[in-house]
Amino acid sequence: MLAWLLKMIKEQFSLSEVADILGVSKETLRRWDTAGKLASQRNDENNYRFYKKEQLKNFEQAQFLFKSKWSDEIKNCNNVYTVLELFAGAGGMALGLEKAGLKSVLLNEIDSHACKTLRKNRPEWNVVEGDVSKVDFTPYKNKVDVLAGGFPCQAFSYAGKKLGFEDTRGTLFFEFARAVKEINPKILLAENVRGLLNHDDGRTLETIKNIISELGYKLFEPRVLKAMFYKVPQKRERLILVAVRNDLTDGIDFEWPSSYNKVLTLKDALKKGELYDTDVPESEGQKYPKRKSEILSMVPPGGYWRDLPEDIQKEYMLKSYYLGGGKTGMARRLSWDEPSLTLTCAPAQKQTERCHPEETRPLTVREYSRIQTFPDNWIFEGSMSAKYKQIGNAVPVNLAFAIGKSIVNLLEKINKI
Repeated sequence: MLAWLLKMIKEQFSLSEVADILGVSKETLRRWDTAGKLASQRNDENNYRFYKKEQLKNFEQAQFLFKSKWSDEIKNCNNVYTVLELFAGAGGMALGLEKAGLKSVLLNEIDSHACKTLRKNRPEWNVVEGDVSKVDFTPYKNKVDVLAGGFPCQAFSYAGKKLGFEDTRGTLFFEFARAVKEINPKILLAENVRGLLNHDDGRTLETIKNIISELGYKLFEPRVLKAMFYKVPQKRERLILVAVRNDLTDGIDFEWPSSYNKVLTLKDALKKGELYDTDVPESEGQKYPKRKSEILSMVPPGGYWRDLPEDIQKEYMLKSYYLGGGKTGMARRLSWDEPSLTLTCAPAQKQTERCHPEETRPLTVREYSRIQTFPDNWIFEGSMSAKYKQIGNAVPVNLAFAIGKSIVNLLEKINKI
């Protein structure tokens, strides 16, 4: 069965894979199948449901995957480009950008555990620990190619305001904008949660756009990137903003990164294969209380609380059982043949359960790390909960690498012009 799947993977796709590629639920695909909108095929031997590649080519999401130029984007670059990063966390973005060819000149982070992680793994990096509002960036004026950072999204005050730079005072985006003014980099790279698109009915993002323009930069239309299209075995989504300084924009356009040529799964993260040379190493991890472990042992791979007997559902869900909504993260067990659900800062939170597909336990620290595509030799400092938090908050390394390649290509265009 496995050999057959591996042989056919480029021409045939499972129900789970198609759901992930098209961004719809399995239930939606089953409805489309019944209605004839997208009819599945069946394997005669085991009644395995699959879709042929030809069936998916009319869907824009699938075209994105099938027309992958991932390998073509990896080009030799003789120039040395620099990046200064704010809100650096445990180094997910920094690692990916480094892999793409961007040399770090400074990383700022307030969390002491994350700073210890950065220093442990890259002693040569210039890690500045502390509140970003206390950092003077003027020594780097006109000396940095890229200013990067994932600033936390905070609400701004709009009453009687002009939606400009001063309106964001007291927020972390204000500090990001201040760094832009003091450094004057060629390119801005910012990442945030998908929710920023609609935060405060879109006014927060509109303010950010106004400020970027006010600072003298051309912002390319922000885009939500799905990590699973960029060699990351996880259904994580991040909003990416890229802008170029106005004096460098003539004849310049930004090409968003091409997808990887397949969607990787949890098995790719935790087992020896395409992503890693060995099975995931043993590491520390949280444990479930006895009763919770008993209940989760009844949940099948890929299942959740609705797969439990009704009396157990009521016991586990309590008042939530009678409320509306799917609550699909509760009592959720991951599946080997799908990308992981988006990791949170704790693997055993009741609302966002991330149970191992076979063993009844939360994911370990190293399993968490692999799903975020950190290398196995990347050591996380601090308590176990601090490690989970650092990894859960990180930008997946391979997603940052994909974006970094596009940024380097953009810098190459600027240099040629």
